[in-house]
Amino acid sequence: MNYETELDDLIMTLVKEAGSDLHLTSGSFPTLRVSRDLIPLTRKKELTGEDTLGFLRVMVGEKTLTNFVVSQELDFSYEHKKEYRLRGNASFQRGFISVALRLIPKVHAIAELNLPEQIVAIARERQGFFLVVGPVGQGKSTTLASMIGLINSEAKRHIVTIEDPIEFRFDQDKSLIEQREVGVDTKDFNTALNHVFRQDADVIMIGEMRDKETISAAVTAAETGHLVFSTIHANSAAQTVDRIIDSFPADQQDQIRLQLASSLIGILSQRLVPRVSGGLIPAFELLLNTPAVSNLIRERRTHEIDVIIETGSQDGMIDLDRNLAELVRKGEVTKDDARSFARRQNIFDRLI
Repeated sequence: MNYETELDDLIMTLVKEAGSDLHLTSGSFPTLRVSRDLIPLTRKKELTGEDTLGFLRVMVGEKTLTNFVVSQELDFSYEHKKEYRLRGNASFQRGFISVALRLIPKVHAIAELNLPEQIVAIARERQGFFLVVGPVGQGKSTTLASMIGLINSEAKRHIVTIEDPIEFRFDQDKSLIEQREVGVDTKDFNTALNHVFRQDADVIMIGEMRDKETISAAVTAAETGHLVFSTIHANSAAQTVDRIIDSFPADQQDQIRLQLASSLIGILSQRLVPRVSGGLIPAFELLLNTPAVSNLIRERRTHEIDVIIETGSQDGMIDLDRNLAELVRKGEVTKDDARSFARRQNIFDRLI
């Protein structure tokens, strides 16, 4: 098999089918994920361990492949024909290589993604800390990319991204953009963040916050005049605040509470819901750091944040269950699909 040619065919099939992921696993047909459904390409032959090895060699080269065999885990990015970018993960299963590839969409405008209008105002802030949260595969990186794209098109600012791996590539417009990849351009997130203070950055985008050192550096950057964007795996805005604070030892939690209360701009939690017309549409919970929210964070009353969101629409807050109900009323999603994403299904049912 000519693995380069075959990989080209598989990626172009993924694009034509409007799929999000391509799975290459020994003992299985190449498989696409399209609108959450897995679709095996049965017109192809079942892959062998030699095949998955061959595909990975094409994408990462011999040196990286050799290192992967030792480490047994690999995150990477792959650019196909200078037109499509894919985020990849390679691992071993039953002694054979398995590869998962996610197609990275083009950078879209905020309006094209059906994002709340409040996101535009947040992207135009001069400093502060903004998080996009949710499970894997809910469009967090796409949302942040649209915000970076807006800044790039409007303002003369120095933007530094720290990613693992780099996903969206930005063409410089009005801003100066530097993209650093963990493991290639820097040792780790924390090291890159500690050095960004000397790089005259205005905007910092951190691909993911994974530990308290990275969180601490990010919050400090927001406090010292930077606009900081990042993601974290959490199910809601309130849970995000608790997760950040709980990442620190007990004797440091009061300090991070004060820092977070003063630097936080907001938290967007999003889910991608199957659309009646095909594809996916986002649903949101949006917390904005009003004086009331800031007080709750400082006073260890984060359990009350959900109530602030439910009753804070006049302040620009968005409640997830209300947002899902609105999508149902507009005919964008079915009631059953929306209900499966609702945080409080009994409240969602009353809103329909």
